[in-house]
Amino acid sequence: MKLLGIAVMLGAACVAQAKEIEVSQKGKAFVVQKSAVQSLRVNVGDTVSFRNDDPFFHNVFSASPAKDFDLGSYAQGQARKVVFDKEGGVDVECAIHPDMKLHIDVVK
Repeated sequence: MKLLGIAVMLGAACVAQAKEIEVSQKGKAFVVQKSAVQSLRVNVGDTVSFRNDDPFFHNVFSASPAKDFDLGSYAQGQARKVVFDKEGGVDVECAIHPDMKLHIDVVK
């Protein structure tokens, strides 16, 4: 019984914790840690929070096979979250500002 408990504890220690990554929308660009980015790498199970820091609406969406979503239009100060639960490439855009593009690589 003691060995089973140790095995369970070791197994739990090896399981990666899902993270939440914040992506800001500022200056009509996707921004991570105050730098405009065009790509991002996350792990399966991670959540990306898309926060609107511009004084106008944004609409974040993806039609990628790895993750298909549409967060709708939302105003400054609001955030919407997406859990990336499948491995693959995800192309993210803003339906209002077509030059805003972000590629997310979702890896195991």
